[in-house]
Amino acid sequence: MELSNNLVIGLDYGTDSGRAILMDAESGKELALSLKEYPRWKQGLYCDPVKSQFRQHPLDYLEVLEYIIIDVLKKVPGAAEKVKAISVDMTGSTPVAVNREGTPLSLLPEFSENPDAMFVLWKDHTGQKDNDYINDFSKKWHIDYTKSAGCGDYSTEHFWTKALHIFRIPEIRQAAHSFVESSDWLPGILCGITKPEDLKRGMGIAGSRVMWNKEWGGYPPNEFFKAMDPALDGLVNTFNKQAFTCDQAAGTITEQWANKLGLPKNVIIAVGNLDCHAGAIGAGVKDKAMVEIVGTSTCAITVGPKKLGNKLIPGIPQQADDIILPGMTGFEAGQSAFGDLYAWFKRMLMWPLDNIMLKSNIGDAETRQKLRDEVYAEMIPNLARQAKVIPPKDSQIIATDWINGRRSPNVDYDLKGTITGLALSSIAPLVYKSLVEATAYGARNIIDRFIDNGIELNEIIAVGGISQKSPYVMQVMADVIGMPIKVIATREACALGVAMCASVVAGVYENLEEAQRKMGMEISTIYYPNQEHHEHYNSEFKKYLQLEDIKKLAE
Repeated sequence: MELSNNLVIGLDYGTDSGRAILMDAESGKELALSLKEYPRWKQGLYCDPVKSQFRQHPLDYLEVLEYIIIDVLKKVPGAAEKVKAISVDMTGSTPVAVNREGTPLSLLPEFSENPDAMFVLWKDHTGQKDNDYINDFSKKWHIDYTKSAGCGDYSTEHFWTKALHIFRIPEIRQAAHSFVESSDWLPGILCGITKPEDLKRGMGIAGSRVMWNKEWGGYPPNEFFKAMDPALDGLVNTFNKQAFTCDQAAGTITEQWANKLGLPKNVIIAVGNLDCHAGAIGAGVKDKAMVEIVGTSTCAITVGPKKLGNKLIPGIPQQADDIILPGMTGFEAGQSAFGDLYAWFKRMLMWPLDNIMLKSNIGDAETRQKLRDEVYAEMIPNLARQAKVIPPKDSQIIATDWINGRRSPNVDYDLKGTITGLALSSIAPLVYKSLVEATAYGARNIIDRFIDNGIELNEIIAVGGISQKSPYVMQVMADVIGMPIKVIATREACALGVAMCASVVAGVYENLEEAQRKMGMEISTIYYPNQEHHEHYNSEFKKYLQLEDIKKLAE
């Protein structure tokens, strides 16, 4: 295989695993891919789903980092010496309490098993009461620093909610010097810049989750946080005053890491990025095009000229300049549960198999386990096949996608999922069909919010696992939204997006738009809406919207 001298590595850290993609930046060819699950996370350690507590140990990130880079380079002989840059994306907001040197407290012996000293995963909702307090306090302050949240509400999935929740714990506050986002921490580790004051914090996370805004000169002042709660006093003063875009360099790889990974000592490390922003870049986000990253949850991302920056879209949680494509205003919305809603239904149906059949004395244990595993693997595909043949007009069931609260529009994590219109004739495929329709209604609700507020959208682009493997779900989305949905021919849009960032940092391309043109993937499938179905779903969508009003009346 002939290689150019401009290879780059994109590292994508998702919720369950990390992956490395090795790209030839000149040809735009994917050379190799490596993936590894986080070992402690896989065991369910440090998490309590009942409390919505989801924590990850920094050793999971470090061990995966070493494995996937070494593994991906092994697959392409002679590639290592040609690598010019590495870029990283991670979930967010996923921060951790660190000491003055920037070491996560959980890497210290006295905190090694303390979940509060670990990375607080994006979907950790243990700080909901702290988040309510932040929103109440901010509305009374003379400047509302939650302004960029469009609807004026900060989210429990964002940085300062997690900071307030963690720093209110006395032993953590006493030992911690700062709070650092995972997507800033890992690039800092690779280039040896870990001290919080020197760390180059990414604009993507700063502008969308940490209240950074050029309108007030960066982050809100310490007096705001000190008045909010003494536990936050001085924390913002440990931040680098600047925020850096994803096409800038964080530093150069350390000699220690270069030796450990088998890389040249001049490899450039890019400023870190959010996984959803990287996915949008990899999918080809641009003006008038929305990227739907469809997986366990969704992110709906678009960009526009900076003149739109002063136009806040009500109910859209993240909107700020330079957070996605440098030089443009970025908008990010999303659903807290998409595939997770189907997974919940699957777990419900699996209950008798896991709790009765597997414990039965009928047959041998090995046969029972094989039967259970076959049902588990085939359940959703079979439900989808049956749901597909049910005409939309034959269903009177309306469900909502709020089973994990609602991210947007109008953030509300107290919302619960509902299923209405059930009858004695409601079989499992019919209920599954209603859940798929609910997730499509949630996606349309976001798109309509943009369009109703003057943001022109001519194109819907989809990436993510569900877009690749669930034709039924994607067709229902197209029917509900009423627009064609183009699926990009890669499941690794996030890794591809940060590889594009690495190519700009390495100087191969002048900007991300050029990198998108040269390294972008082709469209694999286009789902066109069925007009008859769309007209039916228009009336059903109105019923979906009414369910929130009913919920409010019940309160």
